Amino acid sequence: MSDWKTICRVGDIPRLGARRVTRANGGDIAVFRTADDRIFALLDRCPHKGGPLSQGIVFGESVACPLHNWTLGLGDGCAAAPDVGCVQRFNVRVEGDSVALDLAELAHPSGDADPGMKSHLAGGNDSAGASVESPARAAA
Repeated sequence: MSDWKTICRVGDIPRLGARRVTRANGGDIAVFRTADDRIFALLDRCPHKGGPLSQGIVFGESVACPLHNWTLGLGDGCAAAPDVGCVQRFNVRVEGDSVALDLAELAHPSGDADPGMKSHLAGGNDSAGASVESPARAAA
């Protein structure tokens, strides 16, 4: 059974936008909200050139990297063809208006996922500590 850390409320994430969760180790996490209020979380680093996905354009269940417009699926973290590569995705739990991330995933330092594969990490502890930063603005 997982332990969860509440990071924000659904309303704190702009529709078609993101918030960034900073971690002591392992890179920041981008937490996205779609137009229909679905919440997803990915490592805030495009697998192509490391662009900050939290600053990208959210559309449908995808995000476009702000550097070179790679499209990544919010559900699996994988690039749309013809691009190849994946970024780690994180489990999200929404209860009422609270958004939470798995403590084990928050604490486990990670890099990019292997191209073409979903990444699910296990283990770790809650010692990494995470903090939530201001929401990124949604592009019009």
